[in-house]
Amino acid sequence: MNFQNIQLDTTNHSSLDIYQSNTDIVLPGIVVVGGGSYKQLRERDTERVALQFATQAFQSFVVNYPTEEQKSYAKAKEAIVEAFDYIKKHADQLKVDLNKLGIIGFSAGGQLAADYSNQIDTQAKFALLGYPVIKPTLDEKMGVQSTDVSKLVSPNTPPTFVWGAMNDGLTPFLEHIDVYTQALAQNSVPFEVHEFSTGNHGMALANKWTGVVNDGRVDHHMSRWFPLAVEWLDEMIGIK
Repeated sequence: MNFQNIQLDTTNHSSLDIYQSNTDIVLPGIVVVGGGSYKQLRERDTERVALQFATQAFQSFVVNYPTEEQKSYAKAKEAIVEAFDYIKKHADQLKVDLNKLGIIGFSAGGQLAADYSNQIDTQAKFALLGYPVIKPTLDEKMGVQSTDVSKLVSPNTPPTFVWGAMNDGLTPFLEHIDVYTQALAQNSVPFEVHEFSTGNHGMALANKWTGVVNDGRVDHHMSRWFPLAVEWLDEMIGIK
């Protein structure tokens, strides 16, 4: 595997990590957008998620958008656009199938991923959203001005896979996931949703692989989201 980090154009506070499998054939691609309330980008749902998708023959990418003093919802959105533009421009070199390129986001990163997937000129062919922020109810806590992404959903929104946990008090089901999946249904967007009875917010892969960098937080049942997402992706876009 080749790893490189490239700076994005918006600001020197944004970059793209590239985890490229050495191959002679093009592979599906996934752009990972981590959470962390704009305070930091957590390894649990950035690098380790990218590497997990690499085991499923994806070319994987992580967007490092501005956090802390440089945090901005608008700048984070720009970083994601520039990441997709870079991948598109270098698709032959990166061995990425642009017809099977999508996005995954967690928590605050899930809101950004949903926002990007709903843009008119989005290049995401699918979206995976883990315990996503949907409505701007956490703006004061995170120190940004965001968007109610449920209002962006249209019939052109790409197929979307969403999961969370009923124990999640930070992004409660009825305030976030339920609102978004209702919008998907109303616009006839193909989607699948899993609201696990166990687990909680910020679980990432919910297995030992992320648990070792997430205070030992592991939940076997909630960890099923990953194989379920891979199965769903194979049904939607054919990744096997």
